[in-house]
Amino acid sequence: MYVIGEPDPTAQAQIAAPPQEALHHLAGVLELIELAPWAGGPQNPGKPGGNMRIMPFGERGLITYVVLEPQREIYIVRVQWI
Repeated sequence: MYVIGEPDPTAQAQIAAPPQEALHHLAGVLELIELAPWAGGPQNPGKPGGNMRIMPFGERGLITYVVLEPQREIYIVRVQWI
């Protein structure tokens, strides 16, 4: 299991105030990332093994995060709900 570290300040604000319809989906994707962070796709398709990952959630959400493998930690960069 990985630990989600303190997110980027912008991501903190996005996590703190998601739309009501995103709450359940956001909680689910955070749990999944803790268990299987490499399940997310690469943020840069040209670097499929890169540690910056993206994972869609719900119908219109996208979370961008960095996997710090040696520390077994996740750093959330952005949470978007379009």
